Amino acid sequence: MSFDSVRLPRRRAGILLGLGLATLLAGCQVRPLYDETSGTSENLAAIAYSDATSRVGQEVRNRLIFLTGGGAGEAKTPQYRVQLNITSSVVGVLLQESADNPNVGRVIVTGSYTLQRISDGATLRAARRQSVALVDFPEQEFAKLRAIRDGEDRAAHQLAELIKADLAAALGR
Repeated sequence: MSFDSVRLPRRRAGILLGLGLATLLAGCQVRPLYDETSGTSENLAAIAYSDATSRVGQEVRNRLIFLTGGGAGEAKTPQYRVQLNITSSVVGVLLQESADNPNVGRVIVTGSYTLQRISDGATLRAARRQSVALVDFPEQEFAKLRAIRDGEDRAAHQLAELIKADLAAALGR
C-alpha cells in the first residue's frame, strides 16, 4: 500500500471532522449577561418587589433591591413585578451524645418567586431557589440565637444573588 493511499482518507476524515465540529459550534452563543445593548441592567433596575412577611424575607428583598438597582433604591416607575415568598428553617445535624443537643446545624432559606411584566401581566419566569448556610451551635443560648441569625443573613444574601442571576437571565432574552 502506498503512502498516498493512507494519507488521503485521513485527510478527508480530518476535514469532515472539522466541518462537523464547526457546524455544532455554530449554534453556540456566548455573550455578556449585562450587555449594554440588551438593556438588562435597565430592566433589572425597573423591578418592583412584593412586601416581605418575615425578617429573612426582608433581608432577601433589601439585598435584591440593592443588587438590581445598583444601589439606587427601588424603581420609581417599575416595568416588572416580582412576587417573593421566602421561608427559612433551622436543622441540627450533629448531636452531642451526652445531652442530645446539636453542635452543628444548617440554616435553609427557600425562595419562590414570580416575575411578571406589569403592562400586560405576562409571567416571564417562575422558579424556586434554595440556599444553605452552616452554623455552629455554642452552649450559650444567646450565642446560639445570634449564630442562627447570622446564618439566616448569609443564606438570605446568597439566595438574593441566585434570584438576581435568574432575573437577569430572564430579562436578557
